[in-house]
Amino acid sequence: MTSFTSPQGFAASLADLSEPDPHAAADARIRQAELTKPAGSLGKLEDLAIFFAGWRRKARPRIERARAIVFAGNHGVTVHGVSAFPASVTAQMVANFVAGGAAINALSRAAGLELAVVALDLDRPTADFSVAAAMSEGECLDALNRGAAAVDAELDLIVLGEMGIGNSTAAAALCARSFGGDAAAWVGPGTGVDGHGVARKVEVVARALAFHGGAPMTALETLRRVGGREIAAIAGAIVRARQLGIPVLLDGFICSAALAPLAADNPAIAAHCIAGHCSAEPGHRRLLGQLGLDPLLALNMRLGEGSGAAVAANIIRSALAAHDEMATFAEAQVSGSL
Repeated sequence: MTSFTSPQGFAASLADLSEPDPHAAADARIRQAELTKPAGSLGKLEDLAIFFAGWRRKARPRIERARAIVFAGNHGVTVHGVSAFPASVTAQMVANFVAGGAAINALSRAAGLELAVVALDLDRPTADFSVAAAMSEGECLDALNRGAAAVDAELDLIVLGEMGIGNSTAAAALCARSFGGDAAAWVGPGTGVDGHGVARKVEVVARALAFHGGAPMTALETLRRVGGREIAAIAGAIVRARQLGIPVLLDGFICSAALAPLAADNPAIAAHCIAGHCSAEPGHRRLLGQLGLDPLLALNMRLGEGSGAAVAANIIRSALAAHDEMATFAEAQVSGSL
């Protein structure tokens, strides 16, 4: 596996991105025109099949193996009361994932997804990023590599999720630093803080943006300064999946925010990603617009864990099943004049 051994190596990986196979995509498009249905009648399902054909480099792609990966990390910024829950809940929820009792466990089973849980140094929270960098270069590179290591070459799809009390504050800071706008434009209630809690979050993010304002605007610098270990791990998984030609199904605001600093460096990084849903967190729709991603679902979800993306995985399975299993007009001896 290619590892990110230095900031320069990570930047080089982000700059040199693989592309989908245009021939496989073209063959899939031809097949769609031959299936027993009016042209375009399956709408976005047809687009998904062609998308997968290009990235998986086969005209009739299938999902033989798919994995949901939940990365977990703790955040020093929680000292400012930015969450409705204490930081100890991160480890408690990881235990719940391992025991099989969380929403992502049930939803992964329903979608036929393997589930991997990667806890990143929960006993060692990141620094309070309003007064220091959240991580050193070495810590951020380690998180990126641990994310990349969770992506196996034989997977056909990865579903990404996170757990980390305080990480919606980090996500807002990442978005503001990557795409501009003041703190209030990106901060939302997260786990459900009230108006006073949102105001505290806005203040913390504004201080962080000012503190790190003179730092280099590279993806790694943004991730390490105002991100978290689990968010950096998601970024590493996204880049590794691109190297392997594996489509990525993103969850909500926090998961998508891991893509923000990467896309600020190289917007093409979003090309192999699918937004599983648009969450109820206010900044998510704006972020998806910046990334150029159209969500598959909008179910008013805001749980995280990869839950919305796991639900959306069923849509992708349906798209590929229709593409692969439907008869053509010739096979069914049906007139092609529909």
